[in-house]
Amino acid sequence: MDTTTPPVRGGLSRERADILESLRAHRAFLLVTVQGLTDAQAALSPTASSLCLGGLVKHVTLVERQWAGFAVGGAEAMAGGSGEQEWADAFRMLPGETLAGLVEAYRDVAARTDDLVLGLDLDTEHALPPAPWFAPGATRSVRRVFLHLVAETAQHAGHADIIRETLDGQRTMG
Repeated sequence: MDTTTPPVRGGLSRERADILESLRAHRAFLLVTVQGLTDAQAALSPTASSLCLGGLVKHVTLVERQWAGFAVGGAEAMAGGSGEQEWADAFRMLPGETLAGLVEAYRDVAARTDDLVLGLDLDTEHALPPAPWFAPGATRSVRRVFLHLVAETAQHAGHADIIRETLDGQRTMG
């Protein structure tokens, strides 16, 4: 798989094109990192961390879906629960889950997010949900949500690269 992404232009603002190109590039790094693995390999946690490659794909899917919901309708539109077990399960492959299924779900969420990047007003702001890591009354713009998704995806693509190199020596990013 080619890890580069073609430029996105065709009448888009430079800002929207840059957001899409950045998201797509980091998604491609993550997906090429898991390419060719078995489900058993994708479920392994070969480093000191408990992270596994399938779990990283699953986690990034959840985070992107939740923040895309926020971009559309604010805190109340962030889909998904917040229980500790559900959060922990989002970082690992559960019995019956396959890497192919997790990748397909990620691609579906990514396509929906791309549509939002193209259509939402980037200046719209929503109040953030109550959480210890957000200041009371803080807001986040749709633009900042998409920038957060770029950072989140890049960070976890790096985690994935380390895990993959530990598994079989393959390096995606260097």
